[in-house]
Amino acid sequence: MPNQETNVPQAETITSPPPRPKTSPGDAIFAAIAKSSGLFVLLLLGAIIVVLFLGGMKAFHAFGPYFLIDDEWDPVQDLYGAAVPIFGTVVTAVLALVLAVPLAFGIAFYLTEIAPVWFRRPVSTAIELLAAVPSIIYGMWGFFVIVPIMAQYIQPPVIDTLGDVPYIGTLFQGPPFGTGILTASLILAVMVIPFIAATMRDVFETVPPVFKESAYGLGCTTWEVMRSIVIPYTRVSVVGGIMLGLGRALGETMAVTFVIGNTNRITSSLFGPGNTIASLVALEFPESQAGTLKLSSLLALGFILFVISFIVLAISRLLLRPRLKT
Repeated sequence: MPNQETNVPQAETITSPPPRPKTSPGDAIFAAIAKSSGLFVLLLLGAIIVVLFLGGMKAFHAFGPYFLIDDEWDPVQDLYGAAVPIFGTVVTAVLALVLAVPLAFGIAFYLTEIAPVWFRRPVSTAIELLAAVPSIIYGMWGFFVIVPIMAQYIQPPVIDTLGDVPYIGTLFQGPPFGTGILTASLILAVMVIPFIAATMRDVFETVPPVFKESAYGLGCTTWEVMRSIVIPYTRVSVVGGIMLGLGRALGETMAVTFVIGNTNRITSSLFGPGNTIASLVALEFPESQAGTLKLSSLLALGFILFVISFIVLAISRLLLRPRLKT
């Protein structure tokens, strides 16, 4: 039989690109810059903590552990205690979160699930503008608007209604001056709502639409989708946004100084005056002289504020820790 040629297609030769070097100069420079940036943040934070701690050593040596629990602040007799500003800082920040988180969640829920598309942008812009307002403007607004409203329309009827109720009456007693712990908490709540709401809105929008559409297809309501799909998916970021708001509330200075009353005493009433670490430092620092026990006490308060912030961060990390299944 004659030989028949079979036309077999030839495989195309694929030329691979030349191998790249394992490390290029650009990658090395970028890695060095990124590493330097991270180290700079750590060094800066460490330097601030060290300066505050060393500056407050004189107060820690003079008063010992009682500096944390002493409620006396008397510059005339050179006696200083941190109990009052610590109490005011923690109480006002916690109350501000209690007031702000539900409102911020409602705003984010409305913008991502309920509001029409054409209305979302104006509301989102308004939230971002609120976050950009300087704190002293909030303080002036609180002093000239909120304080008179509290003194004339809010505190008197609440004192008359709840002031004599057993167990909770002590929270609503005292003269209706308008200033106090609750007023400061209201101002702080208004200030932290934009931060928490904007964070929640952004993370709610990162949920894949297929997850929500599947839940709607199974017959879930809007709230059931939010509760069972959106919140579990964004839990870490939501807690991070709340911690961001708490950090703003803990360190706020001028707005609180305008409306808290600036009295160095601990009161059981929400209407009573008080003080915070930031407001006390802002008021007393200009009158402090270098090397004095008063200046050392103020620096010690700044170090304590750092410790409080670290404890809050540690608690948030603990809450976000994965749960072991048994």
